[in-house]
Amino acid sequence: MSEKEYNEKALASGGFSRRDFVKGSAALLGGALVSQIPFSSASAGAYIAGSDTLKVAVIGCGGRGTGAAIQALSTKGNVKLVAMADAFRDRLDDSYTNIQKKFEGDKKRVDVPEKNKFVGFDGYKKAIALADVVILATPPGFRPIHFEEAVKAGKHVFMEKPVATDAPGVRRVLAAAEEAKKKNLKVVMGLQRRYQNAYLETIKRINDGMIGDVLGAQAYWHNAGVWVRPRQAGQTEMEYQMRNWYYFNWLCGDHINEQHIHNIDVVNWVKNGYPVSAQGMGGRQVRNGIDHGEIYDHHYVEYTYADGSILNSQCRHIPNTMNRVEETFSGSKGRVTLSGDGKGIITDLTGKVLYNHRGKDDPNPYQTEHDILFAAIRENKPYNNAEIAAKSTMTAIMGRMATYSGQVINWEEALNSEISIMPKTFAFDAETPTKPDANGRYPIPTPGVTKVV
Repeated sequence: MSEKEYNEKALASGGFSRRDFVKGSAALLGGALVSQIPFSSASAGAYIAGSDTLKVAVIGCGGRGTGAAIQALSTKGNVKLVAMADAFRDRLDDSYTNIQKKFEGDKKRVDVPEKNKFVGFDGYKKAIALADVVILATPPGFRPIHFEEAVKAGKHVFMEKPVATDAPGVRRVLAAAEEAKKKNLKVVMGLQRRYQNAYLETIKRINDGMIGDVLGAQAYWHNAGVWVRPRQAGQTEMEYQMRNWYYFNWLCGDHINEQHIHNIDVVNWVKNGYPVSAQGMGGRQVRNGIDHGEIYDHHYVEYTYADGSILNSQCRHIPNTMNRVEETFSGSKGRVTLSGDGKGIITDLTGKVLYNHRGKDDPNPYQTEHDILFAAIRENKPYNNAEIAAKSTMTAIMGRMATYSGQVINWEEALNSEISIMPKTFAFDAETPTKPDANGRYPIPTPGVTKVV
């Protein structure tokens, strides 16, 4: 498949499997008739009226926000970064410098005057107002708030995964996704495996029946873990938690949500649905220092789908242990192994290879997701997969609920949970949802004690 064919296919199907597309992806994406709905945003209307430059704002200027901005600016046609927002000035400045270096200070691509650099909790509103396309790449706890604002302002959106850290946040994203459809806004999520040739081609063959009925699945994210940012003198508790955001649930949602969502989403994609229940276990065995906040270092979840099939989900952050990041499927006629490095292998039950995709020359899916978003905007084609992002986020959160509580959690009670883990006020001197004790340690979720619904 050529890159052109790949992009056309993804644009038509929203990164779905062929079965999704045939069985009604138009409904999930807002319907074929969405393209007939007039644009309601002033910025989108101005673009359609004749301006050939798409203005971009990036909200969240860490590594992922910087990378996403570079990818957006690398799409075809005239595109310009015009605004940036972050809670911290140093993060914004580092990001701006790195983006400038990438484009050698090209004013045609990077034109962010000082007045368009916004710092603090409310800067996102000012940056969003200046753009046609908004990149949302803050820690995921803020995603529902920022996505709501972008949709309210009538902006097209690229948003990183996951899209929330609790059930109330997921519901806000689902509601905003519906509003985005009404406004014909284009929305792309950062679950890049849905834009990757190895996954598209292999899952197409699964849906065509190459392995028969899918009877079960395994999903893995095992590695040594991620960065730690120790507490610095003079930081408020809010600033410390935001700097070290990976280790606090209101910001990250635990690594089952922030990382393992990729693998969980692939299984949802293949199953063409979401689990009806989850039960599991987890804990803190190695990563349990004072700078490791409140999250676990390992989770195991058994997800059950409506047809009775099981996903065995494993994620672990422990140094010097086995590394494995992939998904496998067992079918009545064969087996599949997929991984983000471009591998897609299908065998029959005897081990004979039926299909082997090695994606060394495939398009970069991180770039492809932006190519698709900007093509959809320029061609005014319907594209909105925010609902998928929200429901796969909810799947991961449901797994966390199961491991934290030790209970069987079903989909409806998880999605309808009223427990919010977000702060009531956003300010650097505001109360945080969790606080350290006199020894600097945070309360850890305890199965049999912790309430999640």
